[in-house]
Amino acid sequence: MGFYFQVCRTEPYMENYITFVLEHYRELNLPYAFSVSLSFLASPALTEGSAFLCFNEDDEIVGAFGYIRGTAEHQYEDTHVGQIQIAYLDERYRRSRLFAESLQYLVQHNANQLHPVQTFKFWVPSKLELHRLFSKLASREASWETAQGTIDEFHGQFADWQAYTERYRRHVYF
Repeated sequence: MGFYFQVCRTEPYMENYITFVLEHYRELNLPYAFSVSLSFLASPALTEGSAFLCFNEDDEIVGAFGYIRGTAEHQYEDTHVGQIQIAYLDERYRRSRLFAESLQYLVQHNANQLHPVQTFKFWVPSKLELHRLFSKLASREASWETAQGTIDEFHGQFADWQAYTERYRRHVYF
């Protein structure tokens, strides 16, 4: 089963990205009000972040991920920090190589940037019980209670992600 990826730089790809994440909004289990969630989900496509689509061999969109550069605490000037706003894979592909290949793509894309992100942050609803997977990539730095549930904040170093992806069959994307 083959996959390929597309950076959402053009309006049609951005539209496909937004449509896909909204179609899967409920499955994302985000512990925020819809308006807050929408701002997170759309920001990689609408700001100077990076939004990506994952396709299967039948050209069907089967995943999306995206990040923004910088943090609100530093008025988004700390561009060495990336905040992953979304990472979603269609349930049919969660036990496939899609996650590993998506991570390889992200790592290679970042490595080819003029100023690569050095630290990636991401947040995960605790109820999803994905700590085992994410502990391979990042350390849990904090947890917060929200009206919709607990979220955990993870920080991962780009150099560690590079080393992690090199352990698997390597695809060269860039």
